Amino acid sequence: MNEIKKRSLDLKGEVCPYTFVKSKLMMEQLNPGEVLEVIVDHGPAAKNIPKSMEMEGHEVLEVMELNTSEWKIVLRKNSP
Repeated sequence: MNEIKKRSLDLKGEVCPYTFVKSKLMMEQLNPGEVLEVIVDHGPAAKNIPKSMEMEGHEVLEVMELNTSEWKIVLRKNSP
């Protein structure tokens, strides 16, 4: 049985649109079904990354506020 790989991307200190661009580049490296966990500390990125990833055809599994200034976004790469 294949275990689903999970990758992490720490984008603290980055702002939009760089947060989305770097997330998208990392998603391109994943195989369908793999999961990417993105950590951001830019409020708009916590809203823009999930919205943009859904538009790209990927699945948003979770958006969680870690504290008052950091968010975790969990994404699953879907098949093209």
